[in-house]
Amino acid sequence: MGLKIRFRRQGRINMPTYRLVVTDCRTKRDGKYVEALGWYNPTAPSEENTLSLKADRIAHWLAQGAEITERARSIVKKVAPEVIRTQTQKEIAHRAKISQKRKARRKAVKAA
Repeated sequence: MGLKIRFRRQGRINMPTYRLVVTDCRTKRDGKYVEALGWYNPTAPSEENTLSLKADRIAHWLAQGAEITERARSIVKKVAPEVIRTQTQKEIAHRAKISQKRKARRKAVKAA
């Protein structure tokens, strides 16, 4: 089961609000979800009522292997940049490890 962290649309027509949720990647946009991680109200009159996220839970789900969508990543980056920074560093380390293995294989093939 692939998990995604994405927005779930709520609210009235022309007055949307969104919930940041962890959901199975096969469910509909507004369908069932595993856990709510926060909310985003782009039409709020003041900045303080625009966004609320649980950074520790987002980090937990990313560590469990959940993927985050582009839009959700940009919003989380505003509130909790350390979560995105940690995730990016893990991805870079993983790519470097794969690259080292590939170089070692090429070197072994050339030596043989």
